[in-house]
Amino acid sequence: MRQAGRSLPEYRKLKEQYTFLELVKSPDLATEVTLQPLRRFPLDAAILFSDILVVPEALGQPYRFTDGNGIRMEFTIGSRDDIERLEPTGLRERLAYTREALHQIKRELNGQQALLGFAGSPWTLANYMIGGNSQDTLLARRLYHEDRGLFELLMEKLTDAVADYLEFQIESGADAVQIFDSMGGCLPPSHYKAASGKWIAEIVSRLGGKAPMILFSRGTLGSFNQLVETGASFLSVDWTADLVEIRARIPNGMGLQGNLDPAVLTASPGVATNETQRILETMRGFQRYIFNLGHGVTMDARLESIEAVVTTVRNFQ
Repeated sequence: MRQAGRSLPEYRKLKEQYTFLELVKSPDLATEVTLQPLRRFPLDAAILFSDILVVPEALGQPYRFTDGNGIRMEFTIGSRDDIERLEPTGLRERLAYTREALHQIKRELNGQQALLGFAGSPWTLANYMIGGNSQDTLLARRLYHEDRGLFELLMEKLTDAVADYLEFQIESGADAVQIFDSMGGCLPPSHYKAASGKWIAEIVSRLGGKAPMILFSRGTLGSFNQLVETGASFLSVDWTADLVEIRARIPNGMGLQGNLDPAVLTASPGVATNETQRILETMRGFQRYIFNLGHGVTMDARLESIEAVVTTVRNFQ
């Protein structure tokens, strides 16, 4: 998952010298942070160090991190004029640092591990752009219900941008890409498709199978059928999902990723080993399975517990 390096002392040392956005926008630094976890642990893949909000920024809506107050957009989307200010032309040029980072990482991996890219889903991006945050999606939900035309205008522009950005990452060396629909679970199942699912399906369709697509949609198992309908190659589920149930329901041809509780990584290596073993046994014999966390690594994860998880997966027979 995205925050794989946050618990590493070498990452924290870099954060003492550079801001998060400086790390993201420097190809050399983004390459370094991407590779740090692989130097410690025998992982199967590297995931590009970046941020989902680089897309809104490239469209013309800059953001910054504030002390203790999370993310702050330079302006918030509240009208048709605001949406029309967003400029998709030249998106790839403004995100050229992503291309350079992917090229560098690909060279460093030298075919030994897969390289994953990612983007936020249009729904998740819209929440931040309208003025919400990871804990509060009220403003976006209100716009969806109150002014569907304006909502869809924003979603169409974001769908175009995310599809272009993911295709750009694939062309730059990503072996697979992941969409983070992190706020999908804030939607009622009856509205998930219209507010999020159909836009993800459009992105999957536009990529046309150029690379495997992993869909992580947190807290949305009530919308399981709509998740399947997106056409993603793999469905990544959070730690609240019952893998036994999902395994039985997932259609042939669609893979499954997940779903270790990130809290386990803050516990002892013994706990981490046991929980990892339990999940692996649950998925034994399912050939389309990728072991992963049910969300990102937390900053207080214990390195010895991460190592225990990786070792358990590597030794599983």
